[in-house]
Amino acid sequence: MTDLQPTFIGQLCEIRPLLASDFDALYAVASDPEIWAQHPASDRYQKAHFKQHFFEPALASKSAFVVLKQGQIIGSTRYYDLDKDKREIAIGYTFIGKSFWAQGVNTEMKALMIDHVSSWAKKIWFHVAKQNMRSRKAVDKLGATYVKEEASTVDGVTFTRLHYRLLL
Repeated sequence: MTDLQPTFIGQLCEIRPLLASDFDALYAVASDPEIWAQHPASDRYQKAHFKQHFFEPALASKSAFVVLKQGQIIGSTRYYDLDKDKREIAIGYTFIGKSFWAQGVNTEMKALMIDHVSSWAKKIWFHVAKQNMRSRKAVDKLGATYVKEEASTVDGVTFTRLHYRLLL
């Protein structure tokens, strides 16, 4: 199996492991309410909420990253739900600053992450809130296929979660 926190360098961005010292720079990006407007926990732009429900769990996961452009932190992403026996993993918890939307950064970062696990993974999952049209379009661009929906809860908010699968 592969290391789940390497550093990736692409044409448009760099992805490196999330560090505790990244909080202020990452929160400066995450503090924009528009980033979270289509997310079930739309109050993640609030500092205490972001720290407790996003940053601390991401750091504890040991599979989270910051996304950089020209040395500046512009977002975050991570691997999760690793199942070695089924040879599958999920990619998500992704956000990038608005000024970097529609520039190919999300597509490149996901391609780097997919390529990294492709030596052992057979399936990659993406979980998206039904109302999050921006993320749904991004997952479609990756070639993932819609599989099912389910009721889910995040930060005490109930929502419909869509499951997309990418077969390798």
